[in-house]
Amino acid sequence: MTTATPENGHPPAGSGAGAVAPVRIVIRPARGLGALRLGELWEYRELLGFLVWRDVLVRFKQAAFGIGWAVLQPLLLTAVLTIFLNRVAGVYSYGVPYAVFALAGIVPWMLFSRALLTSSGSLVENANLVSKVYFPRLALPIAAASSYLIDFAVSLVVLLAVMFIYGVALTWAVLLMPVFALFALLVSLSFGIWFSAVNVRYRDVSFLLPFAIQLGLLVTPIAYSSSRIPEQWQPYVGLNPMAGVVEGFRWSVTGIEPPSLHEVGLSLGVTLVVLVLGLVYFRKTERTFADVI
Repeated sequence: MTTATPENGHPPAGSGAGAVAPVRIVIRPARGLGALRLGELWEYRELLGFLVWRDVLVRFKQAAFGIGWAVLQPLLLTAVLTIFLNRVAGVYSYGVPYAVFALAGIVPWMLFSRALLTSSGSLVENANLVSKVYFPRLALPIAAASSYLIDFAVSLVVLLAVMFIYGVALTWAVLLMPVFALFALLVSLSFGIWFSAVNVRYRDVSFLLPFAIQLGLLVTPIAYSSSRIPEQWQPYVGLNPMAGVVEGFRWSVTGIEPPSLHEVGLSLGVTLVVLVLGLVYFRKTERTFADVI
């Protein structure tokens, strides 16, 4: 919003000494990154924290096992992969027990997949808030995704316990583990923000996304290493953003086979592009949320 007086800066001719020059108010839409109004998220940080805590409580309120699902799910998936891929198919695990190898890939993947599913449906599930109360709508997908950091912390403790049981020691690379954990959350938010806006108008997202995540589990190097992918496809592995995350996280906790800088850099580049485009699309369609939802 800007104000302006006549171009010569003087009151109109013929006005008295006490006359007030007319003021013209010009309202223009914000442009560039300013149009995203990301600063509002900081102003509403208390609301964001409340939404995160609410999502955590609601998720486990009527679950018989409660937070125990954050322990059972990665362990059960690890057991299935160990039985069918390690013992039957003989997948190589680079000198560490396969259970540790697989679990180190499953933990960041579950953070990503759970956060993505929840954040993509956050606007629709909070339709009453969206249509009746003003607040930065971005707070909903961000809070939905961030709430799974609690589950991730529990799963991480499970991973460390399994490593201790198998005698796998930590290395200095573990210092980078939080970086790759936040990388996984960033990937989920990049896609979650975009899908949450699309889901307001097209509910097909809720049917398509679980299937896409199942496919992603197969094409992401979780049960195997990216080095097992045919050589001609190696330069393109990083186009899957979670490939760099999983390989980097596994290396940071087990110390085996560090990911290539090309793979991690390509994954990060794809993530940032998706994030920026998602934010722009979210902001462009945000004004219609209350009418469509």
